[in-house]
Amino acid sequence: MKTSSLTPNIAKSIKIPKRSDERIILHFDYDCFYASVFENENPSLKSQPLGIKQKSILATCNYVARARGVKKLMLISEAQRICPDLILMNGEDLTRFRDVSKKLWAFLRAHSWNRRVERLGLDEVFLDVTDVIAYNQEMLNAHALGTSFFQLDHSDPVKGFAFDGSRFYGCVRGARGSGSDDGTTDVDVGNPLCVRLMLASHLAGYLRHKLDEDFGYTSSGGVSTNKLLAKLAGNVNKPNNQTTLLATDQDEDDAVAAFMDAHSIRKVPGIGSRIAQLIEEYLLSRPTVRRDREASHVTVGEVRQYPGMSADLLEQILDRPGAERGSGEKVWNFLHGVDPSEVKEASDVPTQISIEDTYMSRPLQTPAEVVRELRTLATSLIRRMRIDLTEADVEARTTAADNSATQCAMSATPDAQSATNTPRWLAYPKTLRLSTRTKPKQSIPSASAAEVPSFSRSSRSAPLPNFVFQFAPPTSTTTYPSSTSTSTSTSPVLSCEELAERLVTESLLPLFRRLHSERGGWNLALLNVCVTNMVVVASSETRGSVANAAPGRDIGRMFKTQEDKLREWTVYDTSPVPSPSRLVPPASSTADFYSVEDEDGEYADADAVEELTMEDNMSEADTSSGGLPAEVDDDDEEEEEEEEEETWEKNEESDSQRCQVCGHAIPAFAMPAHERFHAMDDELSTV
Repeated sequence: MKTSSLTPNIAKSIKIPKRSDERIILHFDYDCFYASVFENENPSLKSQPLGIKQKSILATCNYVARARGVKKLMLISEAQRICPDLILMNGEDLTRFRDVSKKLWAFLRAHSWNRRVERLGLDEVFLDVTDVIAYNQEMLNAHALGTSFFQLDHSDPVKGFAFDGSRFYGCVRGARGSGSDDGTTDVDVGNPLCVRLMLASHLAGYLRHKLDEDFGYTSSGGVSTNKLLAKLAGNVNKPNNQTTLLATDQDEDDAVAAFMDAHSIRKVPGIGSRIAQLIEEYLLSRPTVRRDREASHVTVGEVRQYPGMSADLLEQILDRPGAERGSGEKVWNFLHGVDPSEVKEASDVPTQISIEDTYMSRPLQTPAEVVRELRTLATSLIRRMRIDLTEADVEARTTAADNSATQCAMSATPDAQSATNTPRWLAYPKTLRLSTRTKPKQSIPSASAAEVPSFSRSSRSAPLPNFVFQFAPPTSTTTYPSSTSTSTSTSPVLSCEELAERLVTESLLPLFRRLHSERGGWNLALLNVCVTNMVVVASSETRGSVANAAPGRDIGRMFKTQEDKLREWTVYDTSPVPSPSRLVPPASSTADFYSVEDEDGEYADADAVEELTMEDNMSEADTSSGGLPAEVDDDDEEEEEEEEEETWEKNEESDSQRCQVCGHAIPAFAMPAHERFHAMDDELSTV
């Protein structure tokens, strides 16, 4: 579909992007996640107005508080004025939220066949279930939809749940321009996309039910054919509900367009506040406020129906210094519900670990304040690295349990136990990044502009030092005389505070000086410490399951455990140890010199020492007579030389051939060339 443009200096044709409906995407958004974590820890809070504070801001609140007029991102003082009995919990430490988020994400990932499970923040998850739905679509019996069975594992036909395939689960939007909130929309069995969306709605309902039943967390769900539509659909019926965006008629483009047109452009995922502000100012011909996501200045429909609006016009509107090329086409696709971005494949290792804090009310001004905050952030960073990037070294523990009795006795020592319990790193970040943001100076606002000052960050990076991966100080090795093994004794595990102190001194402060050369008065409103550029460690467990992980085993662990692995195939000398009477007594300095341990840790016997002593006396006598042997047998020497020559010739002849012309021993592979040499010599002699 192309429409002529009547606006000058604009592209002559407007191209409407085409949407692909090949995929099936689920979106989950945990309801009031931060508040739900505290409510699960203390169920009595569920019936009371609860707010989670971070600094002076209300990060979020439960629906009981929202019913009384409290909103998230509200000032604490204003929230308490609106709801005096509001219960506030400190949410600045995100550890409990990260732990719960990882647990719920692991549950959802277990139900994915293609491992395309993407986390968005701590409380949102995307699932690409195209393959799961396609398999169950083939298994579906169109003549018995009411007693259908959804298979969760293609290798286990009894693992799954029963469902009614004649209806959708949850709410439906976009069906012939209308919507249903009870799932009573008819299923068009002859339309494959309608059947796939119906199956996806039941899968989303099952997973949401398990999240609530097994973990105690309610969620809102969205079902559609791409990430953008699934997320917007999930926001329609909140909380604890789900919505399927159904666009399967011949007028499916109109159905999706009608769904998109009702949204404010500030609510569309992928359109930031700055882009929305530029579009609004162009359409309204007046300045607008940048950071006002609750206001509905311009809707998607108003933008799409604006005269001459196209991807080219959007590119001109968004063109500014530092703007990304192609932004106009990307936003134009979003306005039409087109989002080709893939759901990222699940990984046990995060792409980066970032810790930050804000100081808007009391900006940092002095070096002492900066050092104090950097220590706190660095400590939290190292603690998170040890949680998110390590795992228990199960293989090392198994190897220690299979050792011999002697080694078991050795491993029972506290030092060996601490070494065995040392976690194993899953990945090593290579880059350390420090970011800061200054609070703008207070200035008199202009009456003609409503532009908010820039809050951009400044960053500097450096290689991450290796000492942050240490769990203990440098080790000392102790050798046990009764065994060929060595034991490594380790000191107590280094604390995160000790490593953070060194990290601040050696790395973060130099980065900070590169960012701010002044000695004070920085007016810092934000500090962020981040490690990124992860290098995944290859192991048997991560083979094919972690993105960018090379297949194979951890070679470092292989060398550490190879002695124990090869023990059953190793041959040991089981001969009895000589009696103490045969050992050489340390009677003199000469005896002390010879009474040494051999390679097996045993002492040489008296006969051997006596023979060595006699040879040594003979050599001393030879040296005293001018450095020549006292008696030399020429015949013996000649016989030895002849034997050596015969041995050498035999070794040569074993892999060589004797030349019939010159009689020399020539290697077999070189014999043709050697014969050619004699032939050329004969030719030259005849000439």
